[in-house]
Amino acid sequence: MKYRKLPVVIEAIQLAGNREDVLVWIGRGGGRAVPTVDGLGIAINTLEGSMVASPTDWIIRGVKGEYYPCRADIFAATYEEGPE
Repeated sequence: MKYRKLPVVIEAIQLAGNREDVLVWIGRGGGRAVPTVDGLGIAINTLEGSMVASPTDWIIRGVKGEYYPCRADIFAATYEEGPE
């Protein structure tokens, strides 16, 4: 059998160049994240445990309010800009 994802609207922000803004955004939404030791990325508490987001990754807030990183190429292939 084949299945198609249901269309959903998510919120996301790219980590590129604005790590503090991303940390604030995650915190305001009830998530938890901290800068990585190297100072480039952030470690995000996800439903699967801690995941590291690299500087070009997108951070997604899922349909249940959970946060997780997504590589830029996967994000571009999976999502398109939606309504504000």
